[in-house]
Amino acid sequence: MSSPENEATTPAPSPTADTPVHSDVVLVTGMSGGGKSVVMHALEDAGFFCVDNLPAELLLEFLNLEKLRGKRHVAIAVDVRSVGSLPLLLPLIKKLRTEGVPVRSIFLDANTEALMRRFSETRRPHPLRQDLGQELSQQLQIEGEDQHRALLDAITLERELLSALRVESTVLDTSQLRPAQLRAWVRDLVVVDGTTLTLVFQSFAFKHGVPSDADLVFDVRVLPNPYYDRELRPLTGRDAPVADYLAAQPEVDLMMGQISGFLATWLPSYAADQRSYLTVAIGCTGGQHRSVFLVEALARKFASHGQVLKRHRELDAR
Repeated sequence: MSSPENEATTPAPSPTADTPVHSDVVLVTGMSGGGKSVVMHALEDAGFFCVDNLPAELLLEFLNLEKLRGKRHVAIAVDVRSVGSLPLLLPLIKKLRTEGVPVRSIFLDANTEALMRRFSETRRPHPLRQDLGQELSQQLQIEGEDQHRALLDAITLERELLSALRVESTVLDTSQLRPAQLRAWVRDLVVVDGTTLTLVFQSFAFKHGVPSDADLVFDVRVLPNPYYDRELRPLTGRDAPVADYLAAQPEVDLMMGQISGFLATWLPSYAADQRSYLTVAIGCTGGQHRSVFLVEALARKFASHGQVLKRHRELDAR
């Protein structure tokens, strides 16, 4: 799959002047090669004032200057190039939130295989090998080691350096995402209120891997599969014939009821845990029929929750 930095744009819904954007300050961080440039361009198109690689020491001063300019939405990209100031970042985020500044931290992640492929395709050096000096270069043992191993070591070290920030952020797994998908998902994020729990239902195919940003994963491969019906095979779980077929299956109704019951029981506890984002991933074999149907049905069922998003990883990539 192509890198998110290299795909062509396709139309996607985005905030407009009439669409409320609830995140005054969006912090974009994550793994190198995770798609930060795609996200920053999407936020800039959505009306954010974007700053790349701002050192944490300057964050408060920058935001104070922004207050003097007047209220506008700001997106700041911070990555491992600012490794020296990363320990300051989390305390600053918490300070801003306690002062009532709605800061949303978005962490762009991807599996190691995807990151290595993207660096190989673009032939760009990993920033830990290029910018961080002799001490980290020695940690990476670049001297005398082949390029593949050096890149793997750089990615491993970067995960360690960013691990605390990942825990405190909304995580997007971009391993299987095309740039248009990533842009659309980020636009969805910035138009929901980050101070209350947003419930996200996402369908996916197990054959392409479990999304690493999922908080809860339900495996529905045990349900009757419309794929084996020649008339239903080319359709998806959003099409009426497939939906009618699945809705008529007792096992599907039982699975739906049990997932709904679990969520209804535990959503208040997740909300009380100060979470702003809960991703419920529903997986089937191909991500076309069963998981899509259940995501659509669950999104409707929990619409009264307040803030509900739905995603179809495999379908949205078409």
